[in-house]
Amino acid sequence: MPMVEDGPRVYEIRIHGYPSPEEALALQAPIKLLLCPDPDHAPPCEVPWSFTLAGGDDGASTALVLGVYASSGRAAQVADRVRVLVGGTRTVAVSEGEAGEWEALVEQYRVEKGLG
Repeated sequence: MPMVEDGPRVYEIRIHGYPSPEEALALQAPIKLLLCPDPDHAPPCEVPWSFTLAGGDDGASTALVLGVYASSGRAAQVADRVRVLVGGTRTVAVSEGEAGEWEALVEQYRVEKGLG
């Protein structure tokens, strides 16, 4: 029986272990290029994405949080690509996010897909 892909939803890909917000934010540019090598392409993006910061699990560090609107399989693929990018120097974890906390990301998906 073929595997059925789940529908898109918000996932958070957290890159842990930065000593400061500035160091975490510095990773945004390389991740943007990873997700969107041609920033001038016509919409929609293959995977809608956005960034935010959060406290690390240890309470003393900062995590860069990449929000994506995708299927669970696609979110896992993006997380794997981010792991390769950071080269094992940081912990990368994927979890389902709250759509209400990523309203702009969900709206981006709706607009780009013409869903109103």
